[in-house]
Amino acid sequence: MRSVDEQLARVLAAAVRPSPVRVAIAEAQGLLCAEEVVAERALPGADQAAVDGYAVRSVDVRHAGSEPVELPVVGEVTAGSRQPRRLQPGQTVHVTTGAPLPTLADAVVPVSETDQHPAKVTIWRSVPSAAFVRREGEDVRSGDAAVRRGTAIGPAQVGLLAAVGRSKVLVHPRPRISIIALGPELVDVDRTPGAGQVYDVNSYALAAAARDAGAEVTRVGIVDSDPKRLREVVEGRLLLSEIVIIAGGAGGSAAEEVRSCLAELGELDTTRVAMHPGSTQGFGRLGPDRVPTFLLPANPVSALVVFEVLIRPLLRSALGKANPHRRSIAAELVSPVSSTKGRRGFVRGRLLRDAEGGSYLVQPVGGSDEHLLASLAEANCLMMLDEDVTQAVAGEWLRVSFLSQRS
Repeated sequence: MRSVDEQLARVLAAAVRPSPVRVAIAEAQGLLCAEEVVAERALPGADQAAVDGYAVRSVDVRHAGSEPVELPVVGEVTAGSRQPRRLQPGQTVHVTTGAPLPTLADAVVPVSETDQHPAKVTIWRSVPSAAFVRREGEDVRSGDAAVRRGTAIGPAQVGLLAAVGRSKVLVHPRPRISIIALGPELVDVDRTPGAGQVYDVNSYALAAAARDAGAEVTRVGIVDSDPKRLREVVEGRLLLSEIVIIAGGAGGSAAEEVRSCLAELGELDTTRVAMHPGSTQGFGRLGPDRVPTFLLPANPVSALVVFEVLIRPLLRSALGKANPHRRSIAAELVSPVSSTKGRRGFVRGRLLRDAEGGSYLVQPVGGSDEHLLASLAEANCLMMLDEDVTQAVAGEWLRVSFLSQRS
């Protein structure tokens, strides 16, 4: 039986990052930037008013704090104005937020500090040089890297790309993943199961897990167990995917049939892994491009746990993430929990905060029944019990891995 760490190392060694592609910035959110985006112009491109007010030479209003200062208003400049204006000593210009400052103006007096007279404004407050002004290049200077290679592109990065005039950006694309469900007992959710039939849960659940991890997902759905048909489907998906998942047929004679059926495409290693649930699984690299291919248990809970422990890190690594693993913390166990000797236990749990809002507490959910999908739906974490641990009691501290989308 292979250890979890050894199996994970084998899986991550197969990670292939798709070649970078150039996409519209509206499509780049959630991806990693694959280039240094250098600003070709300063941001802002000129000194701008940070508030509605009056552009002045700060020296002309230096005594306004002790006695009001009156200045003639010689015009108005609004945001987007292209007409250059020069301010003479002892004058002011009314400006709106974002308006370019007239030449010689070095500060803005907010309208709230004036009587707002349209012809000769009275100013009640002195302002230092640069007050209420957004300086040219204050945000980004020309030649600076606006978005660096390897940065995760979120709303702020999309906004910054737009601000420096970039409509497209080079990114690491989402890895493509194909998900196939096997089993003569399976029917799709839009049909009524007959005697001995069950709904196809795995292809839907695993597709959701893959999207959550950042993949571009093709849910192939249920494939006939006929060897020729299965081989044709898998061979076709290998040409269009960075990862292929086959859910069902991971153990016993079913696994041998799948391995034999796909033997011409490569070898699926079905060595058991020392984890619980999900020890029965397979992994190999199939097709001319040696695409990482997984054979997962038919049980949906086991399949999702294997995905979480092994496949999600592979996907995140293919996305270019420096740390492909979920966030994990230490939490105090609220009630006893058991695990299988010789296997690393991944036990469903619910994270809570103690009464003071400090340390984390973790409550097992679903008991020891590994097949209960409803309890996995209630869980927000997986408790990890080492291979030599069969029982953990209340008060013990366990390592816990988050299951939430943002972790």
